Amino acid sequence: MGKFLDYGNSDFQRIKNSDFVDKSGLISVLNNRIDTEKCFVCISRPRRFGKSVAAKMLYAYYDRSCDSHEIFKDLEIAKSPDYGTHLNKYPTIYVDFNRDASNDKPSVVDDIQVDVIADLKKKYPFLTEKKSLMKALEEINDETGERFIFIIDEWDRLVREVDKAVQVKYVNFLREMFKTNTANKVFLLVYMTGILPIIKVEAQSALNNFDEFSVIRPVKTAQYYGFTVEEVKAICKKHGLDFTLMRHAYDGYIIGDEKSMFNPNSVMLAVEDGQYNSHWSKSASYTTIEHYIGIDHDNVRDKIIRMLNGERVTVEVTSFRNDMKNIDNCDDVLTLLVHLGYLSYDPETLTVKIPNTEIAGEFRLSISRAGWGEVSAALNDSLTLINKTIDMDADYIAEAFDKYRFESSSIIKYKDENSMSCAITLAYYAAKRFYKIFREQPAGKGFADMVFVPLPKSTRPAIVVELKHNKSAVGAIQQIKSKNYPQALKGFSKRIILVGINWSKRKAKHDVKIEVIEG
Repeated sequence: MGKFLDYGNSDFQRIKNSDFVDKSGLISVLNNRIDTEKCFVCISRPRRFGKSVAAKMLYAYYDRSCDSHEIFKDLEIAKSPDYGTHLNKYPTIYVDFNRDASNDKPSVVDDIQVDVIADLKKKYPFLTEKKSLMKALEEINDETGERFIFIIDEWDRLVREVDKAVQVKYVNFLREMFKTNTANKVFLLVYMTGILPIIKVEAQSALNNFDEFSVIRPVKTAQYYGFTVEEVKAICKKHGLDFTLMRHAYDGYIIGDEKSMFNPNSVMLAVEDGQYNSHWSKSASYTTIEHYIGIDHDNVRDKIIRMLNGERVTVEVTSFRNDMKNIDNCDDVLTLLVHLGYLSYDPETLTVKIPNTEIAGEFRLSISRAGWGEVSAALNDSLTLINKTIDMDADYIAEAFDKYRFESSSIIKYKDENSMSCAITLAYYAAKRFYKIFREQPAGKGFADMVFVPLPKSTRPAIVVELKHNKSAVGAIQQIKSKNYPQALKGFSKRIILVGINWSKRKAKHDVKIEVIEG
């Protein structure tokens, strides 16, 4: 068994022996591209969205050195008319740049080529080429007529993590491999995965013969990377987990026509742990956000604060050069965060949002490290604030809001109740761990400014907040009662906390009134 060629199906067999979610329909999409002008494919998705699982599945399917009938016979692909046509029929090469480019030496591109050529020579002992992988493959093709399927996992590692000289050498290597006149002669299918789309050179893709399917433009590949609602419901049913809690923690990604996608790695770690904790830091560091939110500071800060309040913000994604080292403005930062999985992009509205509570926690950590003044302080104190609200400590709540008025923020200035709502949502940010929070939620005979609905299995009370500007907190409580706002929460909690908050511009202070409804 080779290291790159004739690698076999053992990797995918181990995956299938675990809690495998069938994504084999992807194989049919790629089978239709074999030996066509569309045979060059690049898939980009965030970390832990199933890219490596898919690459190993494809290798097990195409690799001629093994028999994978037993592995695939009960999967979706087995129902396809072309299932047997391509199963275990081709010499297939697999290069994983996370595994096989484990250092950043200037010679890394040359080293990879030499290693793959050495592996090829075991199967093709007549090989004379020793340095250029493409020339070696051309030599094999000339001698035997054989054509290859080439799979590259994490293609962009050498674009993201190495210096400029190595990056340039690597891009030139890819061009030599896949943009030569003989590429179509040598390759039946080239499949690359990465976090970023193919890097742009002078506003054009460095490999413009590739069809690219990104998290922003997935086309027919949307359902194959990430978990759908139905898939997660089946997982929850199998393992006795609560779907509502799973969705609250890990849902929220819009990928093409799939309007509700989950981070699969986080879902499976929740299954393993039996808890809906944040698992993002196990696969990506919050310092990624911390570094980039400092670029174009005012604009980025403005939009992140709005997203922390549950808003969507507009973004122009086309200017991004698919390069983490050339980030110039707010749109570039937000687009990069989409590709990294920290934001969800809606192609219909051209907007982004923070997808779920897991990712919201990463933003909170990053903002704390970045030292965003009152915003950072309020987020750090927000767990205490929600607990003090439940304890009905009105004086503490009033003093906290006096302290965190966010006057330095470019978007939150207390001019009206809407700006109050925005600021107070930030102050109560930790509540998202325990509640679904609604602003302007329909309830009773009107609309409550903020409603906190406890998540399933929570023992915390529901909370209704009414905001007033230059009026009175007592009047806010009276409005909650007169319009019967708590009525809609009767089925969620036996205890409902009513909070009235008034901001008086004349006194430059908050007035807070808290009552409770039992039963």
